[in-house]
Amino acid sequence: MPNGFITHHPTFAQILGENPVLELLREEKNGVPMWHEAGVYFENSPDEAELWITSNLLPSTEGTGGKRVDISRVTLSKTSSADGDGVRTLGVRVSEIEELEEVSTEVPMGNGGVNYVLGGKEGVLFCGQGSGEGEESGLYFVERARGSDGDHEVTLVVGDFYGRKFNSVNDVVIHSDGSIWFTDPTYGYDQAYRPKPELPQQVYRFNPVDKSIRAVADGFGRPNGICFSPDFQTVYITDTDGVHGGSPIYHPERSSCIYAFDIIQTAGQPFLANRRLFAQAINGIPDGIKCDMEGNVYSGCGDGVEVWNEGGVLLGVVAVEGGAANFCFGRGGMMYILNESRIWGAKLGEGVKGALLEI
Repeated sequence: MPNGFITHHPTFAQILGENPVLELLREEKNGVPMWHEAGVYFENSPDEAELWITSNLLPSTEGTGGKRVDISRVTLSKTSSADGDGVRTLGVRVSEIEELEEVSTEVPMGNGGVNYVLGGKEGVLFCGQGSGEGEESGLYFVERARGSDGDHEVTLVVGDFYGRKFNSVNDVVIHSDGSIWFTDPTYGYDQAYRPKPELPQQVYRFNPVDKSIRAVADGFGRPNGICFSPDFQTVYITDTDGVHGGSPIYHPERSSCIYAFDIIQTAGQPFLANRRLFAQAINGIPDGIKCDMEGNVYSGCGDGVEVWNEGGVLLGVVAVEGGAANFCFGRGGMMYILNESRIWGAKLGEGVKGALLEI
């Protein structure tokens, strides 16, 4: 399948705009999978932004079953939106890459992440999948600014379910009420760097005010990506049971779906109701997931980023060879796609705004 834009429904044109562009921004030599998950976006200025990204598993000579995950900060700078021949380009380039070695060490086997503020300080809330070396799976806050010692301070926000260890916390999102919702599949155990699971594969809600934590959804093969609708009345959760972490083999008979739930209030607490199959990925598994401000749903799949309207109708695909594990929205219709060894940029319509940051 060639890279580009594939339309499955006429309304996809409203998302693409008049002149969509897909451009390779970065490629690693020898296929090193540096650009896998998180993709947390910050704006530094009108001309500069940055992405915080976690790698896929890399070889390691120290602990964790011979595996490690690196966390990097990628700086994006504006350029001319046309090349020397007048051909329209993204107008963005990768100007700097910084491997955050101390963060990679303190966040054990990092994966998903989200913008977060803790104690008035801006940063990233990362999912640490944990290891078998006493580094527990949980949610770790990393301050964006460096401290006086030159390092980014790392704080464990939640590290267990009332004494029981999480499996491999995978993805995280913040509700408008301030609560933290995250998924916990067994990918670390599947890939032999986590011990035998102590909990089912579930979705959790953590209240940072009173420190309470609840399991809010179960019944998944591998709960993975999670996001809210723009009005925070619906939560979408991907089930990536079609591929288990210990093997790249795709099992078409297993779930590769997105489920939607209504968020209702009972006894003053949110519960998930009306579970329904929202969409089946048309290629591979649906991994990272996000909404735009119009309620459209996007997910990184085996063919790139697949896009559905809020009624579950497939609109189209931002097609990328090798698929996409995750992605994020930037300003002005920009999308940054993580393709393992590559970072792609897509320019959609100017009016497309990601619901996470509302830009």
